[in-house]
Amino acid sequence: MEPLGEQGVRGVVLPEGLADAVRGTAADIAALLRTVPDPAAPVPGLEWTVGELAAHLAQANALMADVAAGRDRPYGDGTPQGIAAANEQGLAAFGERAAEPLAAMIVEQTEACLDAIAAGDPDETLMTPMGPMNRAVLAAYLLTHLLGHGYDLARARRRPHMVDRTRAALTLPFMIEAMPRVTDAAAVRGLNARYAVRLWGGGQIGVTFTDGAATVSPALPDRPDCTISIEPVTFLLMALGRCSPVGAMARGRVFARGRRPWLGPRFPRYFTAP
Repeated sequence: MEPLGEQGVRGVVLPEGLADAVRGTAADIAALLRTVPDPAAPVPGLEWTVGELAAHLAQANALMADVAAGRDRPYGDGTPQGIAAANEQGLAAFGERAAEPLAAMIVEQTEACLDAIAAGDPDETLMTPMGPMNRAVLAAYLLTHLLGHGYDLARARRRPHMVDRTRAALTLPFMIEAMPRVTDAAAVRGLNARYAVRLWGGGQIGVTFTDGAATVSPALPDRPDCTISIEPVTFLLMALGRCSPVGAMARGRVFARGRRPWLGPRFPRYFTAP
């Protein structure tokens, strides 16, 4: 028998709490969906209806389960624009919009993805819509995607969202992999700067721009130009384009200090949310 990893995952040891966070978020989304009286209701901030949002989640979870199982699933060109176009094409080809069956699909495909992550080689590199990554990072990607759209659904239902500090911090492995891919080349052209991003309660990311090229690491750079201290939920929502940097600073959820503190408010502009 293969050794069990975190949360009963065989072969692949995920960061502590990650598998539970993925399952819990999927269950929270399904529970919210089952309260939806009209799948045609709009989602604030998106062009999708609630039914389209749920259909996208069901499709995305199935795609990630296939990726984790080693199946070839090309999806866009890896850019935010390419992924958005692939999303629309996928929705056009998938007709289900009813809340109950989609809720069941989201939970089922979440479990299928976690099972496939568990069953594979922990050192294998998987090709995902956001580029190559290992299985632990794919699990963090799944969580990030669920949390972003779970937040959207909660806003549409005017219910409390399921993004908390623990779940937000568990997305960091994916953020580290994804940030160089979503860097806005025009916004960082010629930029030379070193950032230390610290999440309240633990978790950190180091981001170094060298002539506009971004290097992202779990280790902080030596002598950072700017240190950003940020509340974890705010960090995730800002990274996903669901939170205004100006509003976050006004509410005291983010602070910048260091030799070049004025670089802090500019940081979110360097990236395009996927």
